Formats: sequence, structure tokens, C-alpha cells
Amino acid sequence: MTASSRWARRLVPVLLLVAWLGIGGAFGPYAGKLGEVAVNDQAGFLPRSAESTEVIEEQKAFRQDETLPAIVLWTGDADGPVGDRQPEATRALASLVDTPGVVGRTSPAIPSEDGEALQGVVQLDPGLGDGLPDALERIRTAAEKVPGTTVQLAGPAATRADLSDAFAGIDGLLLAVALVTVLVILVLVYRSVLLPLVIIVSSVLALALACAVVYALADNDVVRVDGQVQGILSILVIGAATDYALLVTARFREELAEHDRFTAMRSALLRSWGAVVASAATVALGLIALLLSDLTNTRALGPVGAVGIACAVLSTLTFLPAVLVLLGRAAYWPAKPRATGNRSTGDGVWRRVASLVGRAPRKVWALTLAALIACAAFAPTLDSKGVPLDETFVNDAPSVAAQRTLSEHFPGGSGNPTVVIAAADRLGRVVAVAENTEGVASAAGATASGRPGGEPLVVDGRVRVDVTLDSAADSDAAKDTVARLRTALHDIPGADALVGGYTAQQYDTLRTAERDRTLIVPVVLVVIFLVLTVLLRSLLMPALLVATVAVNFLATIGVSALVFPHVFGFTGTDPSVPLYGFVFLVALGVDYNIFLMSRVREESLRHGARQGVLRGLVSTGGVITSAGVVLAATFAALGVIPLAFLAQVAFIVAFGVLLDTLVVRSLLVPALALDLGPVAWWPGRLARERKEARD
Repeated sequence: MTASSRWARRLVPVLLLVAWLGIGGAFGPYAGKLGEVAVNDQAGFLPRSAESTEVIEEQKAFRQDETLPAIVLWTGDADGPVGDRQPEATRALASLVDTPGVVGRTSPAIPSEDGEALQGVVQLDPGLGDGLPDALERIRTAAEKVPGTTVQLAGPAATRADLSDAFAGIDGLLLAVALVTVLVILVLVYRSVLLPLVIIVSSVLALALACAVVYALADNDVVRVDGQVQGILSILVIGAATDYALLVTARFREELAEHDRFTAMRSALLRSWGAVVASAATVALGLIALLLSDLTNTRALGPVGAVGIACAVLSTLTFLPAVLVLLGRAAYWPAKPRATGNRSTGDGVWRRVASLVGRAPRKVWALTLAALIACAAFAPTLDSKGVPLDETFVNDAPSVAAQRTLSEHFPGGSGNPTVVIAAADRLGRVVAVAENTEGVASAAGATASGRPGGEPLVVDGRVRVDVTLDSAADSDAAKDTVARLRTALHDIPGADALVGGYTAQQYDTLRTAERDRTLIVPVVLVVIFLVLTVLLRSLLMPALLVATVAVNFLATIGVSALVFPHVFGFTGTDPSVPLYGFVFLVALGVDYNIFLMSRVREESLRHGARQGVLRGLVSTGGVITSAGVVLAATFAALGVIPLAFLAQVAFIVAFGVLLDTLVVRSLLVPALALDLGPVAWWPGRLARERKEARD
């Protein structure tokens, strides 16, 4: 080797290290700034082409100033009926006029039929941002001047405040929990001082770069970011970057036992980069498939997640090798690098697992598959019709408690009216048909004065009708009423009626989520099959791997259907939860099978199909299991955000990854590969060699 070559191989790692440290210094702050471009509002969770979304656009024309309603609710004590305090409550609301954040006139206080509650509405400026909590506190202070009452705040303004609280500090708390969890696991597993820190730094640098790219895209309205997408991005990058790093560091440790550090890294990268890139491609392309969704926040996760995966791969294949080369054997201190790749047996638990699979592969895969199918049998019982309003937050948020109280004293749909936009010359007919629809408590057109009985507010020949439903706005009965209301109003000639509002949005989201699953699931499976075909140069093995991760997903959903209601107390899941779970579990589950089977193929070409499976299982068992535990732990960290949606996604992915790592990849896949033998690699080289030997 020439002197210039020796200088080059020493200089390149240093330059890469300096470049990445520069990236960390320049882009690190964007992990905290991403919240500045995040938009946490209900519109982000709606289908783009749904009728309820059209209503939101048309509804804007009926407001001179866009407003954010806050519903004030008074309930009484033993001093007498609250209805007697209506004048004081009305004066309390009127005192808020012209206070900061309040838009227009306030409504009078309206008593409930049972006389035990009062409600009124205060319209707030939707652009308050961080000033919203102060505005709500001013409303509460004024309302509490009504003697002998308890005050609660409900409605969109209170919900938005609680949602902002749920995502407050997401960039710091979630990241800290995830990183500490990963660090503890790595220290316990590898008993090394420097290696866990190197892997953590590699993950953090990848996240810094990803956040900077996503910030730039969001700031220029190329992608949309909300708190959920932001949280999943952090977890996805940390988990994926750690997984890929574990594969590279494990291979480098093997090679380092037999070569100098430069040769060892060159060999480690040559033998692992294909599996890393293929694994990343399955996840990234699976996420990109979410662009086919009609739900705004689901679409947003696609490109944002793909950017995160790309940054994770870039850091793993550049920064990590540079640091490992510079550290050499010291990276694993006090442990000593040792070769495992050329052993046919190995030691410890994975030798015993390989021995079990090798003795009775057919019995192993049959029993494993039967257990997974038994779990999957419960999958159809998972209720994905939506999360009830009082379960939106894991904790009992103030706005949820207020809405629950509101429903006890007023019609179930109070505070969340169904909104109808229709032709002005059909107003009377629309109101009459709406009032006669089963499940509707009342219907009234919006007036120019904002007071009942006034002149109708007509904008461009259209009017708005607020319809109050008998049932709670988030109930199945309310959704059924919306369906009946649409059928009845669409039949009115010339009315061109559109039905929207909270309940209609939930109904449309459910229908859209069902459509998304039907479309996106097959696309993701085909994409993953194609990636595996290119990597493994086979058709049958990719089909088997896709089938096993699909069974793993169904088994996970089956377990979730039992755990959610009976352990966590969830009576329903968000309609998007099964799709999110599918994309993450199938794409990430294939990761571990890629790590395993790419090594099995490598060993099989040297030692034959049977020994290839056993050697591959032993040599990758520890690193893949560690990667699975790390990924499961990082996704479980989503549970620190008190939202049912993220808690459900966290459980599905964490449990599913562990099931895939410990059962599917460790028992089912190697047992199937052993039982089928070389034919599993049809029509690749191994299958051809078997045919030639038989001939």
C-alpha cells in the first residue's frame, strides 16, 4: 500500500467525523424548533375530499372573523337550581367583551331542561397561539363570579388547549426518555463503555439532520407536521438508526478479531451495507405509500418518516464507520472482539435455539404458526370505529370532563353541533327535514345578528344550519344520524346540502381509513416483496418472509383486541391505528428477517442450505434480538404523550416487534427455511445447485 493510500484511509474518517460534528452543531437546534412549524388542529386529521372537509371551507364564508368557540358550563351545588342564576351568568359572559382574545359578542347563558346547568359560548381569536391558556383563564375567572356554581370549559378552544398541553415539551421529554432507554439497554447488553455512547451520538446526529430537513420542508409548506408526526419522527429515527448501527458494529466486531481496523471496517461495510440499505428501503417505501392516504396527517407521515429513515442510513454508513475506525478495539472495551461468523455452533442461548430448530424444524414452525394464528383469530374483534371523546387523552383532560358534564345536562350533541351548508332559498325545507330526521334534537339557521329568530345570514346564496343531535357527538348513534341526515338532505331538490361538523368528520374519517387500508396494505406488501426479491435473488423466500410478517401483524392486532379493553380500558381505537401498526410492523418486521436471511444466504453459499440457516441464526441472534428490544423500547416511549392514539400505536409496534424478534425471526422463519431446504431459494443459485446435484 502506498503512503498516499495510507494517508487517505486515515484522513477520510477524520473528515467524516468533522463533517458530522458540523452538522450536529448547525442543525441540532432544529429538533427543538420543529414544534414552531407544527400545526395541531382537528383539520389536520380530516380526509381531504370528504363532505365534512368541504363544509369547513364553506363555513369560513359565514364568519367575518374566524373564531374559536369556548363553551362555559356552570353546574350547581346545594344552594338551589343553577337556572336561577341565569342573569348573573349572562352578565359574567358579557363582561368579557373587548377583553384580549375575545371576538364579537358573547352568547347569553342558556339553562338546561333539568335546571341543573347553564351554558354559554365565548368566541376567541383562533390566532391566539400561546396566549390561548391565558384567554381561557380570563373566561374562567369571570365565570367563577357566579356564586354557588362550579365552572368547566369545553368546546374546540378548551380541546385545543389540552392538545397543546399534551404535546408541550414533546421534543425534549420524548427524546430524553427514548435516549435514556436505549442507552441503558445497550450498556446492559454490550457491557461496553464507549460503544453505546457512539451509537447514541450517531442516532442523535441523524435526528438533528432529519429535523432540519423536515423543518425546511414544513416551513415552505411542502410537508405538514403535527405533534403526532413530530413524535413518531423522533422515535423512528432513534430506533432505526440504533438498529442499523447494531448490525454494522456487530459485523465490525467479528471482522476486527481477524483483521486490522481499516480492513475490518471495509469488510464489515461490504457485507452489511446491502442489508442496511434494503431494510431502510422497505421502511421508507412503506412510509411513502402513505401518500396514497386521503387523511392529511397520515399523508404527512409518509415523506417525513422517509426523510428520517434516509438520515438514519446516512449516519450509520458514514459517521458510525468513521468513529469505529478511529477507535478500533477501544470501542468495545472492556469486552474483546471475537469472531462468530465462521462458527457452525456458537454458544449460549442461540446455540440452543439453533439446536432446537435443527432437530425438528417442521414441528417448530407448525406449533409456532398455530400459536400465531390463534392470536390472530381475535384480530376481527378490534374496534377501530374511533376513540370516544372521553378517551382521547389517556388522562382525564379538563375539556373531556367538561364535555362529559355538558352531555349529562344538555342534548348529547350540545357543544358539537352538526353543521349543514345549503342553498338559501331552501332554508325552510332544510330545517324541517333536519328536525324530522331520527336522532336530531333541534335545527336552526344561523342569523345575521347571531341571535335566535333574526334574519338568516346569507352568503353567496348559501346558509348555515346548526343541527343538535340527541346522542353524544362521538357515539355510533350520532354517526348513524349523520348518515340518515345526509341521505334526507341530499334528496331535497336544489338544496345542494353538505353535512359537516365534528360527528360528520368522525364518520368521514372512519370511512376514509377503511378505504386507505384497502388500498395501501397491498401496495406496501408488493413493495416489500420487490425489495426482498432484489436483495435475496429469490421469489419463494421473499413470499415466505412477507407472509410471516403479515401473520405477525394479525397476531399482534389480535392480542391488542384483548389488551386494549381489558387492560388499558380503551373501548375503541382510532381508525388509523391499524394502518399505522401495519406499516410500521410489516416494514420494521421485514428488517429483522432481512438481517437474518441476508446472513443465511451468505453462509449457505459457503456451507450449504442447512448449515447456512443454523450459522446465520447463531451469528445474528444476539444482535437482532438487541435491535428488536431497542426498537420496542423506543416506540414504547411514545406512551409519555398522554394521547390514546399514540399509546395504542406504541403498544402495537412495541409488542409486535418483540413478537417478531423473539418468535417469528427466531423460530418460524429459520424452521421454514430448514424444512424447505434449498428449494426455499427458488429460482436462485441455491435452488439451482440442488437441482444440479439431484440430476
